[in-house]
Amino acid sequence: MQIREGLKPGDIGSIIHLHGTLYADEYGLDHTFEGYVAASMGEFAKAYDPKKDYWAVVEDQEEIAGAIAIVGCSDSVAQLRWFLVHPKLRGRGIGRRLLNDSINFCRQYKYKTVFLWTISELKTAAKLYQDVGFRLTEQKTHEIWGAVHTEERYDLLLECAGLTTL
Repeated sequence: MQIREGLKPGDIGSIIHLHGTLYADEYGLDHTFEGYVAASMGEFAKAYDPKKDYWAVVEDQEEIAGAIAIVGCSDSVAQLRWFLVHPKLRGRGIGRRLLNDSINFCRQYKYKTVFLWTISELKTAAKLYQDVGFRLTEQKTHEIWGAVHTEERYDLLLECAGLTTL
């Protein structure tokens, strides 16, 4: 298992597939979620700039088994997106390492705020976010991706956050 930084051909398709299948199996999200991921990742791939955007994938036996991205929204704000680790690799600190590496990128770029959107069912991910200093700032419950879900926004203020990583 290794973590590779930098976007390469094939990464986007693999991560779209992983999101579609894992979130359908684990949380009951339908095909519209995969379409949402595909559209947003396609835009990211077209605009990807390694000077302001971060991309890392987990490779396990030559297969992509996880990812994380930072999308620069402005000179001071970034969005954390598409964070997932395949179940076969969970519980080994890989997600925490991906998250720490992405936050370190944000610090190096001098982003002031990093935000993300998730759904309330992703309890383990929410715990990781909170462990590194993200705070829940918004919730909205509505029908999305085939069921009623509560979307949650988390924000990390890097100017206020300590430099400690877990």
